[in-house]
Amino acid sequence: MNNPHPPLQQIPRDILCAADYERLAPHFIATPNLAYIAGGCGDELTLAANRKAFARTQILPRLLCDVRAGHTRHELFGRSWAHPILLAPVAYQRLVHPLGELETARAAAATDTCLVSSTLASQKLEDVAPMAGAERWFQLYCQPTQAATVNLIKRAEMTGHTALVVTLDTAIKLPSRRAQEAGFVMPPDVIDANLADYPAPPPIVLEPGASRVFQGAMHQAPTWNDLAWLLGQTHLPVLVKGVLHPADATRLQAMGVAGLIVSNHGGRALDGVPASLDVLPGIRRAVGDDFPLLLDSGVRSGSDIFKALALGADAVLIGRLQVYALAVAGALGVAHLLKTLREELEVCMAQAGCATLADIGPDNIFRFNDEARSC
Repeated sequence: MNNPHPPLQQIPRDILCAADYERLAPHFIATPNLAYIAGGCGDELTLAANRKAFARTQILPRLLCDVRAGHTRHELFGRSWAHPILLAPVAYQRLVHPLGELETARAAAATDTCLVSSTLASQKLEDVAPMAGAERWFQLYCQPTQAATVNLIKRAEMTGHTALVVTLDTAIKLPSRRAQEAGFVMPPDVIDANLADYPAPPPIVLEPGASRVFQGAMHQAPTWNDLAWLLGQTHLPVLVKGVLHPADATRLQAMGVAGLIVSNHGGRALDGVPASLDVLPGIRRAVGDDFPLLLDSGVRSGSDIFKALALGADAVLIGRLQVYALAVAGALGVAHLLKTLREELEVCMAQAGCATLADIGPDNIFRFNDEARSC
């Protein structure tokens, strides 16, 4: 891995907020690896848009509210959750820590946090699952063969995962320019551990004049029919990640998907799409008040979590921040990050006059552009 400094055995004194882990990350992650993790696709317009959306979304506090019985507990999928923060599926975590996802799983278990393990993890799901908490989900990329996809599903079921998260917005994905310019190359000891035992698919042979994109890279991309087939292969609830359009949201809801994750892949898929936070209210209106809706992309603080909940999310997923915390202090760092985010959310709730997550709503939000247009 050749990271500049090994993970610490204690939390650095200058970690004062969750976002500080991003500031310290360059001291613990090799420059090419950091470029791969932090970079977005294309001109990184969507990467920037995610943060700008949170910055221009402001909180409208209410006065004299009694929050002495306040808490962050809530119900999701019929189960009680201690807080609305999940660890997003992030691939190749051994890029920043020798134990990678094993350490992240330990932190999840210690903080009563749901870990969403990636298909592209650098540790096998059979090794990660026993170290995670009782609530653990498996993120699934459809494989080139149905047999491999079904095998992944069955492995997730057998290892006690309680939901599947099917990611559908990256059937084709280009390497980020930032990573290319930094000379990033995947180290030989960091592999797709979950896929290591599956045979490589045969190469696609293109006819003369065929497109490398449409007939090549997209040849085996999943379709609506593939998703319908997949839903019949498991007894687990299936969420779809990568939703940005309300019409897709309602179609997925009608198909029987258990929930949606509003996400632009942290700006790592199609560049130039809207911020996840900006499209969240429209998707919430489309699916109704009671349908499970989560959000990722751009969350860096407890106040960001508050804003996402106010605009329609039931919970949020934390992506890059967990990797930065893992690099700085391993499982201890990830656990401290989650504790810090939860406390930041509690402080924000208390100051805004919201004792519970159910108290947080659109009335707690001020967005200048929206208000200006209504004048």
